[in-house]
Amino acid sequence: MLWAVLGACGDAREIEHDQAGAASVAGSSGQAGGTPFMPPPAGTGGSGAAGMIADGSVGGSAGDDQPAPPDASSDAMPIEPSDAAAPSYEAPCEASAERVVCEYTLTELTTTAGTRNIYWTKPLGDPPEAGFPVAIIFQGSFFGPSFTWQELTPDLPFGGFYQGLLHVALLEAGFVVIEPEAEGGIAWQTNAGGDYLASSDHALMLELLERLAETEDFGSVDDARLYASGISSGGYMTSRMAVSYPGRFRALAIQSGSYATCLGPLCEVPSELPDDHPPTLFLHGDADGTVPVDTAIAYRDALEAQGVETELMIDMGIGHAWLERAPEAVTRWFLMH
Repeated sequence: MLWAVLGACGDAREIEHDQAGAASVAGSSGQAGGTPFMPPPAGTGGSGAAGMIADGSVGGSAGDDQPAPPDASSDAMPIEPSDAAAPSYEAPCEASAERVVCEYTLTELTTTAGTRNIYWTKPLGDPPEAGFPVAIIFQGSFFGPSFTWQELTPDLPFGGFYQGLLHVALLEAGFVVIEPEAEGGIAWQTNAGGDYLASSDHALMLELLERLAETEDFGSVDDARLYASGISSGGYMTSRMAVSYPGRFRALAIQSGSYATCLGPLCEVPSELPDDHPPTLFLHGDADGTVPVDTAIAYRDALEAQGVETELMIDMGIGHAWLERAPEAVTRWFLMH
């Protein structure tokens, strides 16, 4: 089973949310449909070290030392697998410990600022009555969907193999997975220093959101259940969904990124964030020299101060890469919201 297999990927599995009444997870098991696959061998793909998850009581703010792991004696109630049970679907993918590759459709999306390529796929089987929920995955710099939708192996940089496994996990949980291409396949403009609302990225998002709401260009989808995730530049773009598209997204998952206008170590998180900021999961390696983990902690702290539900996962010894446990963690986060 996918969840049981992915549950073996990480050594540290205790999760503590930052809000009262939220819950912790000890271990991971459950059910999901589709082709089962084994996790990659330990130590491959830029991930695999024992991890830790910091909640609001221990993480600190930007500039602090590494956050300490949560107290195992937390009073938080454990989440049982059924609390975030995934629908059972088959993914149009082949996945094993050595490789992952999924079928996809390439759609050209014409906007007021030009044309972008959109790579996407959907679960096999009939959608629910309201349509499939949608997970939009934003690429990291230079590693766009023309790369990440090809055959991926554990030796790829930036934990790319685990992004492929994330596609599979989301599909098996019943999500349509959409990955738009950044301008020129390079990077997102959210933190480029200009007026984002005048950017071609904003034009892309307006057109994509309209298509999701008014057409079946991406299959039968429920545009009231939109989610976003991404790594690095795509992590900043994930934050942009909260800043510039209020009320559209149910939850976000930011891998190796921070607030929408931050750039690497140059990061100033506003003291006031959108009142309707979606619940946000942060995933980071403590050895990330490109986007320092302190910038993610600062963003998490600001959200926590406003009462926004967050969760922070930090894996020790990992650099600028998708975490090995990202496929399960991101999928579960989306299912919980």
